[in-house]
Amino acid sequence: MIIAGVNIPKGEKVTVDIPISRLPSNTQIDMIAHVYRSEKEGPTLLVIGGVHGDELNGIEIIKRAERSKMFAKIKCGNVIAVPLLNVYGFLNYSRGVPDGKDVNRSFPGTKKGSLASRVAYTFTKEILPHADIALDMHTGGGSIYNFPQSRAYAQDEEAIKLAEDFGMPLLIKGRLINKSLRKTAYQMGIPLVVFEGGESQRMDEKVIQKGLDGIERVMIARGMIEGEMKRVRSKTIVDGTWIRASRSGILKVVKKSGAKVKKGDLLGTISGPYGLFEVKVKARKDGIIYGHNNQPVINQGSALFHIGYTA
Repeated sequence: MIIAGVNIPKGEKVTVDIPISRLPSNTQIDMIAHVYRSEKEGPTLLVIGGVHGDELNGIEIIKRAERSKMFAKIKCGNVIAVPLLNVYGFLNYSRGVPDGKDVNRSFPGTKKGSLASRVAYTFTKEILPHADIALDMHTGGGSIYNFPQSRAYAQDEEAIKLAEDFGMPLLIKGRLINKSLRKTAYQMGIPLVVFEGGESQRMDEKVIQKGLDGIERVMIARGMIEGEMKRVRSKTIVDGTWIRASRSGILKVVKKSGAKVKKGDLLGTISGPYGLFEVKVKARKDGIIYGHNNQPVINQGSALFHIGYTA
């Protein structure tokens, strides 16, 4: 296996630093990949964190998986761990890169494009081709809390199987988003599952443990590590819709992510700071909340509750 000109022999663990660009201060920024290889042939699992720089749970999940020696104990195959893809966003406490672009809307990228496009290009060229399966770790964006969930392209049977092995409480079968990492992986024939859990700029121990357990299940299911496969049956839902604020005010959340709701159920209320009004936010049909807004002060049109429906 050769990544960015570095040869990684079987049975070795090698850290590869791939130059991306420099900060205005002239500080070099690298994409860092930890590569674990066994002596025996097998699948190559790619795990990715920090595609959005402010989504910390995924970074922590991969860091703890490495610290626990989960990847170092592989009996067959390989693991490529990229704990932090978007270093720029991480340094700036932001989702994207300094020019405001989203790396996950810039794939497969170009060598001479925007900074986000260059990050995506380097990853697509140097790392992605080595993967047989991939897990991409995310949280909710902004103030959105996402219930632990797997997201996979509904038409990709191998990705659905990977999500079932990953074993989150919810499995969301959705579509491919243009210029996303998931779409690029699909076009390259690589089953990829997106893990969503928690909220950006927040560490959530329960979510982190869910992610760790999921990676372990995937590796056990493929014979990469020893262990008993404790399969989790996911509740399958299809991409749902956002219920948005009908007016601005202070949001009180009544039903949170993970809750089953029926049409007409009270999800929350929006009230004014002077007590002059209160608007009830209700479910429009039966479903499951898989994301909710934790921002207390919201504007008209703000996304409040993400509700999916049974497939």
